[in-house]
Formats: sequence, structure tokens, C-alpha cells
Amino acid sequence: MSAHDNKSRRSALIVGAIGVVFGDIGTSPLYALRETFAGHHPIAVEPATVLGVLSLIFWTIMALVSLKYVAIIMRADNRGEGGSLALLALVTELTKDSWAVRYVTVLGIFAAALFYGDSMITPAISVLSAVEGLEVVAPQFKSYVLPITAVVLTALFWIQQRGTGAVGMLFGPVMCAWFAVLALLGVLSIARAPQVLAALNPAYGLEFLLAHPWESSLALGSIVLAVTGGEALYTAMGHFGKFPIRLAWFGLVLPALLLNYYGQGALLLTDASAIQNPFYLLAPEWAQIPMVVLATAATVIASQAVISGAFSVARQSVQLGYLPRMAIIHTSHKEAGQIYVPFTNWTLYIAVMALVFGFQSSSNLEAAYGIAVTGTMMIDTVLVTFVVLLAWRWSPWLALPLLGALLLIDIAFFSANAIKILQGGWFPILVALASFITLTTWKRGRVLLFQELGKLSVPFATFIKSIGDVHRIEHTAVFLTSRKDDVPAALLHNLTHNQVLHERNVLVTVVTAEVPHVPEEDRVEISELGQGFYRVLVHYGFMQQPNIPEALEACGRKGLSFERMATSFFVSRETVVPRLQPAMAPWREMFFNWMLRNAVSATDFFRIPADRVVELGTQIEI
Repeated sequence: MSAHDNKSRRSALIVGAIGVVFGDIGTSPLYALRETFAGHHPIAVEPATVLGVLSLIFWTIMALVSLKYVAIIMRADNRGEGGSLALLALVTELTKDSWAVRYVTVLGIFAAALFYGDSMITPAISVLSAVEGLEVVAPQFKSYVLPITAVVLTALFWIQQRGTGAVGMLFGPVMCAWFAVLALLGVLSIARAPQVLAALNPAYGLEFLLAHPWESSLALGSIVLAVTGGEALYTAMGHFGKFPIRLAWFGLVLPALLLNYYGQGALLLTDASAIQNPFYLLAPEWAQIPMVVLATAATVIASQAVISGAFSVARQSVQLGYLPRMAIIHTSHKEAGQIYVPFTNWTLYIAVMALVFGFQSSSNLEAAYGIAVTGTMMIDTVLVTFVVLLAWRWSPWLALPLLGALLLIDIAFFSANAIKILQGGWFPILVALASFITLTTWKRGRVLLFQELGKLSVPFATFIKSIGDVHRIEHTAVFLTSRKDDVPAALLHNLTHNQVLHERNVLVTVVTAEVPHVPEEDRVEISELGQGFYRVLVHYGFMQQPNIPEALEACGRKGLSFERMATSFFVSRETVVPRLQPAMAPWREMFFNWMLRNAVSATDFFRIPADRVVELGTQIEI
């Protein structure tokens, strides 16, 4: 690749990162400062409080985003991938032989569960806060805010099934324009009240905390809105790489955000009444309608990134065994990461609509927002501590004070948001608990199911000695099995009922590695077992979608070829029946059985030709 092509590719990645990664944190100026002063716990708009809040916003962004995520956590990639589940897989590998592995797993699962709460609230609060700009333009537009918000969000969720590749090409330029406008409006306002720059001094933030201990503790619950979406820098790392994200952050996004926050602060120093909506009042009257349009576009992009993130987490959860198989549709032939998960999409849509019409305004939703974000950030700090100590081998004398200080900041913000549980903070907690129960119930149920299958299974060495002169028929049988060392239940059923074996029998097991991607050359592992039997292990990363026909083609390149019309696939479908003393609580067993019955069939999930499949059932007690 030439230097020019390499430069062009890097520029495209930077612009793409600006469009996809920074939408959430980039739209925080719409509501963060307003809610700090005029939210559920209002603070007097005075020079001392304005400078104090701005100082806290500046140092919060620098500590939690620039230092923690950009400088530290982005180094803790799992083969280039980031996000709570990727970090969980990495830390689980590091702690697999220690006492910490159980607690680490619980924390990682709960972080993923909190993300679902965040992915519901972000579209609701972002789009709603943008459309509320109509009230600034003309108060009589207030009655149109909710219907317009609902239409925009409905269109956003509906378009997911068609893929977002074409629309995604516009994300980068639109968000570049957004950040440029943020910076311009901020600079113009700061020029009218340059004394606001004194808030860069941390002493103003410290003075605000000491002089107003109760008010400042409540204010922290809104100040944290300035860093919502900071974790997206880590989550999206696998798509764009570390360098483009870091360059975009320090080169454009961070300066634009700080200039806009300080511009809003400068406006409040000169006009305290502007607190009703300092973001839109930064713009001259003639520009307010265009600002509403641009802000709506920016919040749609931010919401799109969160929805895509929810699809990715759902796929990772399925691959890692925390959710049942579900329909995952690839919307692009070129980009493997562009997927559509119908169940996740429409579940999010229903929840987002309920939030919009239930809470009625972005100010009311603000109370529900911080819990999920601060909870995720707190867990990320704990998990990365294991990476710092066990993988990077930092000195505990350096690592523990640094990460301990960051954890104390996380705890302070989480505690400030916990005060607002009755005002709306209950929602993300309820969603997280429901998600956590779902994830852990499926994981536990699978463990119990495999244990029972193990008791019923027959070791292959015993089986091969017992088949004797069983009648053989032509062609190839492929048996899908989750157990690598035993005889598949479908094979035993077929032999018991039909009294035949195929000329060639291939036992296929899909193995999901604790890494995001497995290279194509390492996809299949073939073992010849004798008497016409072969075992094939098909390896995928947790970011990859299994495809058995493609895997069998890869087998052909290694000497084990398949002819489509001469190959039959045998799969087993298990049905769970309760025992007198169940290993799980009865309600969890019923829930697991419901998920098992409604899981996408192995035929569809593994993309096996439906006309070549034989499905055999098995009843299991757990």
C-alpha cells in the first residue's frame, strides 16, 4: 500500500470514528450543563457556582475519559477488540485459576446488563433533548416535541433492518460539522466573557465542593452527563483502531466539547436567565432552527451507534453462551460488523417509546441516565485493574493508587446518581437486573444441561467397539454436537431407530474462543477416528458468526471434501423436563426452558441448508 493510500485510509478511519464513536458524548452539551443548574436539584446561577461546575466538568472529562479510557483502558484490548464482554473474556483468562474468577465474571456480566439500560435511555434522551430546541424557537411548538421525537425514533429503528452502510457514510461528515459548530459557538461566547476560562483552575471546583457539600453532591449526578458515551471509545476500538480514536478525541472532539461547555458558562455569566436552555441560546435567533435540525441529526447518529453496540453485545453474548441462539442478519457483504438483530432492535424500540412517553422530557429522563453509565465505568475500572496487575505487571505501588483514585471518582458519581433512584434511576437498575437474570439463567441452564448430557453420553472409544457390522449406507452424515469427546445424541438416536450408519460420519463441534476473531487458516481442526468417523472442530471468535457450510468447504482444502447433495446434517433438539428436586429455582428452570424452546434452530443459526437436515429430539431433566 502506498503512503498516499495509507494516509487516505487513516483519514477515513478518523472521520468514521468521529461519526460512530463520539455521537453519545458529543451530544451531551445539549443537556449536561442545563440539568446541573436547572434539573431536579437546581443550583443558583452565580459566578462562583458557574466556575465551580465548569471546573468539575473539565477535570471529570480529563480524568474519566482522557486518562482512564483513552490512556489506560484502551490499552487493555482483547486482540484489538474492546467493550465489557471483550474485557471480561480477557480478565477471565487472566484469573481462570484464581479465587477472583467468579467475582470477575459476575461483574463483567452485570456491566453488559447495564449497557442494555444505557442503550434504551440514550436514544430517548438524546433525540428528545434535540427536538426540545423547538421550544426555544417558539414556545407554541412544545406540543409537537413528543410526536416529532416518536416519528424520528420510529424511522431510526425501522431502518435498521435495511442496514446502515449507506447512511453511515454520512455520519462522519455530519458529526465533523457538529463539532465544528460546537467549537465556533463556544469561541464566540467565550470572547464576550473571557473570565470564564478561570474555571480551568481546579481550585474553583474544589471550592464549590467544600462550600456547597450537599448541592455539589447532587450536582455530580448531572455533571457526569458530560462523560456519558466515554466508554464507547473503548467499545468501538475494534472497528477503527486506537490511533484514529485517540487522534479524533484530542484533535477535534475534546477541544470542541470544552469550548462549548465554557461558551455556555460564559453565556450564564452574562445572562443567568439563559439557563432555560444554554445550548440553543448560544446560537443567534436566525440559526436556532438550523441548530435544531443539526442537533437532531447528531442525536440520531449517537442513537444509531448505541443500537449497533447493542446488536454487537447481543451477538457476543450468544457466542459466549450467555444468550440463546437468535436471528442475526448481516446487512453488508463487505463489512462483517454490520449486523441486525431483530429481537434486540424491537425490544429496544418498545423500551425507548415507553421512556419517551413515560418521562415526557429530557430533564425527567436525566435522572434515569447516570446510573447505567456510572455503574459501567465503575466495573470497567475494577476489571482493568486485573489487567494492569496480571498482564502488564505494573508495580502495585503505582497501579493501585492511580486506579484507586479513579475508582473513588467513579464511586462518587455513582453515589450521586443513586440519590435519584426514585426519580427515574430505578429504570436502568430494573433493566440491568432483568438482563443479568436472563444472562446468568441461560449460562447456568446450559451448564446443567451439558452435565446431564454428559451422564447420558457414550465415550467414543466405547461406541466404536460396539458398532460391529452395522449396515452402512452411502454418502456422508454430519452430526452437530457440543461435546467434543462423546458420541452425539443424534447419532445414537439414528442408530437405535434406523439401525444404520452412513459410509462416512463427521462429528462437528463449534468452539468459541475467548478472542474476538479466529484466522481463516485456523478455522477447522480435523481428526480421523477410524471406521469412517471424523471429528471436526470449527473455531470462531466471539465477534464472528458461525457458518457450517463455509467451514466444511475449509475442510475440503485440508483433504476432507463434501458434496452438498450427498451430505445429510443431523441435529439434536433438547427438551427440558423438571425433576423432583431441580438444580435451579423452579421459576428459573421455567424461564430457561422457555428460552430453549424459542431459541433459533441450529439449522438457521449455523446456516445449514434446510433441505439437508434431520432433527432428532431428546428429553433432559435438570
